[in-house]
Amino acid sequence: MTPLISVLLPVRNAADHLPQALESLLAQTFADFEILAVDDASDDGGLTLAVLEEYAGRDARIRAIAAGRLGIAGALNLAAQRSRGRYLARMDADDACEPERLRLQAEHLEASPLTDVVGCRVRFGGDPAVSAGYARHVGWINTLESHEAMALGAFRDAPLAHPSVMFRASAFARLGGYRQGPYPEDYELWLRWLNAGARFAKLPQTLLTWNDPPGRLSRTDPRYSLEAFHALKAGYLAGWLAANNPHHPEVIVVGAGRVTRRRAEHLCSHGVRIRAYLDIDPRKIGQVHQGRPVLHHRDVPPPGEAFVVSYVSTPGAAEHVAAFLNSRGYRAGRAYIQAG
Repeated sequence: MTPLISVLLPVRNAADHLPQALESLLAQTFADFEILAVDDASDDGGLTLAVLEEYAGRDARIRAIAAGRLGIAGALNLAAQRSRGRYLARMDADDACEPERLRLQAEHLEASPLTDVVGCRVRFGGDPAVSAGYARHVGWINTLESHEAMALGAFRDAPLAHPSVMFRASAFARLGGYRQGPYPEDYELWLRWLNAGARFAKLPQTLLTWNDPPGRLSRTDPRYSLEAFHALKAGYLAGWLAANNPHHPEVIVVGAGRVTRRRAEHLCSHGVRIRAYLDIDPRKIGQVHQGRPVLHHRDVPPPGEAFVVSYVSTPGAAEHVAAFLNSRGYRAGRAYIQAG
């Protein structure tokens, strides 16, 4: 019998924590699913594959697939190609989901035919004292509750926790699967799908624990670096600005520091022109970089005369910038966008 849900689970050298992930899936209150677990050429002496095969021998819903070195994007695409479900759920080997996760997400997709992707709130599974930045990201991602908030938030960072999502197999076929490149595969997918008009949703329940082990790809792989994020988002942001900025291709950028300027410069390679920078540091105000003056933030033009892109990213700074621009009559998505 064809299952309703196919869980895409790429694994590599995951023998230590894989049992917890599998047990959390097998404990689901909704049983009509299959797990396509792709061993992406683990080199741990067969330990990961042995765990997969042991579980597959205990439960026929688990399909262990031994693959060559594909990378996470290739492993996910292989799992999707072999899947049979109407809905595709993501899961990582170092995370764990709550028993109601698959049922609640499938029910949402059943009841919301226009929704392509549904996520959920997630719980940070690390030490916030050691991984403060990651903990802040989890807190921020949980605040993005609507499609509109996620669509605008996507230019700051990925608006969904990748292992928390479920999407329609038809959307995956229509919008395209994962791409391998010098960027995070999930972030590229979200930006591309949003650009193509996909609709996102997020359940208010916390249904996944998003763990933070030392070997997590986001910590070890250069494709997940901040520079890779900014290089990737620039093309999609430039396209969004072309459609939504009445002053296109001209923008004013918040943040005049060297790192911020370098990240904003990616936009220029896509035809965007930076008119000026805004800053609050008196040492920067009055400087000129490549013909672009640094203005005091209080000198921002009235709304209707400029479009602002904020690249500030220090903790709390984005919220401060949003509050300031809102107080000046600017509105997110109409007169400014945050990309830091």
